[in-house]
Amino acid sequence: MTTALPAAARTPRTRRQWVTLGVGAVVLAALCVLAAVWQWHRYTAREAQIHLVESNYSAPAVPAAQVLPDPGATLPADDEWRPATLTGRYVPEATVLLRNRPVNSTPGFHVLVPFESDDGTVLVVDRGFVPLGEDASSPDAVPDPPAGQVTIEVTLRPDEPASSRGAPARQVQAIDTRQVLAAGPGGAGWAEGRTVGAYGQLRTEDPAPPDELGTLPPPDTDPGSHLSYTFQWCVFALGAVSGYVLLWRRETRGSTVTAGDLLLAEAEASGDAGRGGSAVRGRRPERRRRPTDEELEDALLDHTPD
Repeated sequence: MTTALPAAARTPRTRRQWVTLGVGAVVLAALCVLAAVWQWHRYTAREAQIHLVESNYSAPAVPAAQVLPDPGATLPADDEWRPATLTGRYVPEATVLLRNRPVNSTPGFHVLVPFESDDGTVLVVDRGFVPLGEDASSPDAVPDPPAGQVTIEVTLRPDEPASSRGAPARQVQAIDTRQVLAAGPGGAGWAEGRTVGAYGQLRTEDPAPPDELGTLPPPDTDPGSHLSYTFQWCVFALGAVSGYVLLWRRETRGSTVTAGDLLLAEAEASGDAGRGGSAVRGRRPERRRRPTDEELEDALLDHTPD
């Protein structure tokens, strides 16, 4: 049976190779730290959003004029998700549908209806959700809002950024007050100078409509995985530096003596002795032969400490 020979010792790395490996380890660690910092910022931003939701969403409703006192006012960041009440009437002829915004993984449309309050302010209200129709380009039916004077309670949200994507008639891709009103059949002229930089997600209507829409889900308060990703990137950064240090220590601690090295040294020593003896006796030195596998194993065992 043939025994595999021990592997030869690796050639020591040069100073240039160690510097290259070190620079690579530092660069890799720096990239991991940057990723960890980015995930940490996302985590803190998400925690701030959750805190805002938990503080405002269940707070008592206030009159909308208290938060949005004048036409053109924008929603303060600290008042997002705050409940507010308005009294006035819907403008159903200006109803617009919001596309590509599923609810609980169900595709469909949000029904956006302008609401004209008693003080003349116009607020876009997201009344709820309707599923796709038979051809998926529009719903089969859109329930009408309550007629006449209505008191509503909404969750205040800032206007979304205007969308540059096109949409069919009376449909929009984002809840931006100007785009929503402009998509209506009469355009936005009738509400000029009376809008605010916010919209409302419907909570309740009094009187209630004969046909209700699908309710909108409460805000998501899942913190996500940003914190765990932060720790993972920190571990990766530490691993890059530690791996370099361990590699350097392992390869610079000293070379490993193999059985082949031992037999080669013994053969050279015996050869030198043989040549010296031959010179005295005047005979030609014997030719060195290659050691067998068994001799390699015996030499390795003989030089292994007990």
